[in-house]
Amino acid sequence: MSFTRKFTLFTSAILFTAVAHGADIDDDDIQSLRDWINSKRMITVRELGGQLSISGEVRAEMQATAETRNGIAQRGRGTRAPTHAYDVEFNLGIDYRTENTWAAARIRFDNDAGINQEFFGSGTNNKLKIDKAYFGYRLIDRDRHTADIEVGRRGMFLLFDSKIQFGSNFDGINFKDSYAIEKVGDVYYQLGAFLVNEKKNQAAYVGEVGILNVAGTGFYTKYSLIDWDTKADIKIPEEFHFIISQLLLGYKYIPQPWDKVVNFYLGGLYNHRARSLSISDHKRANFGGYLGVSVGQIKQAGDWAVDTNYQVVAAQSIPSFDALGIGMGNTPGNGFYYTKVGNEPVAATRRTAEGNVNYRGFRLTVQYMLTNNLNLFQEWSQSITLDDSVGPFRRYKQYELELIYAF
Repeated sequence: MSFTRKFTLFTSAILFTAVAHGADIDDDDIQSLRDWINSKRMITVRELGGQLSISGEVRAEMQATAETRNGIAQRGRGTRAPTHAYDVEFNLGIDYRTENTWAAARIRFDNDAGINQEFFGSGTNNKLKIDKAYFGYRLIDRDRHTADIEVGRRGMFLLFDSKIQFGSNFDGINFKDSYAIEKVGDVYYQLGAFLVNEKKNQAAYVGEVGILNVAGTGFYTKYSLIDWDTKADIKIPEEFHFIISQLLLGYKYIPQPWDKVVNFYLGGLYNHRARSLSISDHKRANFGGYLGVSVGQIKQAGDWAVDTNYQVVAAQSIPSFDALGIGMGNTPGNGFYYTKVGNEPVAATRRTAEGNVNYRGFRLTVQYMLTNNLNLFQEWSQSITLDDSVGPFRRYKQYELELIYAF
């Protein structure tokens, strides 16, 4: 008898024993209950059909961060933020797939290290996040044509490609249609709608079209468009004045005899909705871009991977809350168009505008598989204010070291 079935019968026995002691039940009723329990059994994945997989990660993290605002340190002694931060993290993922359907979920526990004591410790025990929870259905399944629809939550960057935007949750519905066209490449398009604020019945819309492995050469291109500007009844409406086009060009190949995947990429974006405002020193400041190269992949012990890229993000190019790139640290937690006063947002000025925009910088990521399960992850990020006539002059540096055990 399996452990699961034993556990079920054991807990059921406790339940009806407690009920029998707490109420007037005769022997015939108890026997009927026993017969009912014995007639039931756990329905297994094999009986349902499909494939179930469970995966997880245990992470130990250290971050060393330096951040200044007009030359004044924002981290360290005398501030509210430490220069060194230590985290413990556990991620649990479940995936289930049948012939034409699938579901995926991941729960993330990311807590600060240290003892859990209000005045004399830094540890936390309650930081829980549903990272991923969605299901999908294959509408068309042919050799050269597939179409899928998916509903639920995940990070937007898992659906749409960028190094500097798509850092928000995608809580919505996404449709993807893909074609393999001989002498052209793998052509696809996808369309999505997702929730921004249920209290205001506010949604946003995003789409992407691309061609992968163009004519078998390894070149690829992707174009995306996202519309955040869908609601007028906002306290600080500029926060959503974004309709952003992004074009991504890349080349991926495997040089021989080196046998390592090399990927060169170049991306640029433009906010069509931006206007010349006093907060941006009467400039549109609506462009952003990145270029970089990655080498290698990590799958088993001894594998390594390196990615390095340079990023430029102007003040009104992307929403600060959707930033995926290096950012500026932003210890106060302010946006570009607002500052926090108590629990309320107050419109920012040209001198106080911050957020994780208006920067230029670079990022280097190095990974090495110590074993088939253990990954040594290191990342260095550095950025500086792009336009010093807007907001305080800021500098940001961070080194991150992680040991990631995946199973």
